[in-house]
Amino acid sequence: MKHAFVFPGQGAQFSGMGKNLYESSSLAKEYFEQANEILGFRITDIMFSGTDEDLKQTKVTQPAVFLHSTILFLTTPGLTPDMVAGHSLGEFSALVANKVLSFEDGLRLVAKRAAAMQRACEINPSTMAAVLGLDDAKVEEVCAGITDEVVVAANYNCPGQLVISGSINGINIACEQMKAAGAKRALVLQVGGAFHSPLMEPAREELQAAIEATTFGNAICPVYQNVDAKPYTDATSIKQNLINQLTAPVRWTQSVQNMVADGAAKFTEVGPGNVLQGLVKKIAKEAETAGIN
Repeated sequence: MKHAFVFPGQGAQFSGMGKNLYESSSLAKEYFEQANEILGFRITDIMFSGTDEDLKQTKVTQPAVFLHSTILFLTTPGLTPDMVAGHSLGEFSALVANKVLSFEDGLRLVAKRAAAMQRACEINPSTMAAVLGLDDAKVEEVCAGITDEVVVAANYNCPGQLVISGSINGINIACEQMKAAGAKRALVLQVGGAFHSPLMEPAREELQAAIEATTFGNAICPVYQNVDAKPYTDATSIKQNLINQLTAPVRWTQSVQNMVADGAAKFTEVGPGNVLQGLVKKIAKEAETAGIN
């Protein structure tokens, strides 16, 4: 029985996240204090006692989720994954877990990713929307039919749940067309911009330089990467896939399907919240029975 570990992305944050970990583990406290030094501000103060609005700051959200997930993994004894995957931002935590990245390098890249994405959002005001109850192929067809705006499939979360990304006008048009095509719901999300779309190209270029300057090791177990849902262990491929991630869709449905097909019978979510557990359960139910921990 293979054991898969999965790591959540942006949106999993909550006020008070990581506080119990900080207070109960001296090693965790060391990691958190190291993070404060690397980031140049006390992110722990915001994580432990900040408001939801404080946590929504891009420079805070992404490092906060990364820190909670990664430090929890690194300070929990006996965790030996057979395979890993992370949802969008969570892929960085997955790469620390399978020893491709050091904790310090992972955090520095996440901080640069957050800043680059914020700048890209300011260059191209844009948004995302969740489409529920429509086949992936139909969602893709509707997006492809909107030719005068940027609208693409961004997050394949689970069967019947796909997030689209693009220009504000394009997303508004798409939502109306999705409803007309039979979607149960098409909801514009409260996000900073069109993540995982061509509008993130400025951020991709900025992050590419940082990734290329960072040392990546070969993985101790396969990571199923967002860009194509396939398993990788060699540093060169992992690095290139991570560079492409910002402008490519998150193929979470396909990643979980592939992990189940490759023998994953147990999934453990590491980090704040339990959103991925729900998604994995829905995906795995269609593929084969899987134990969710």
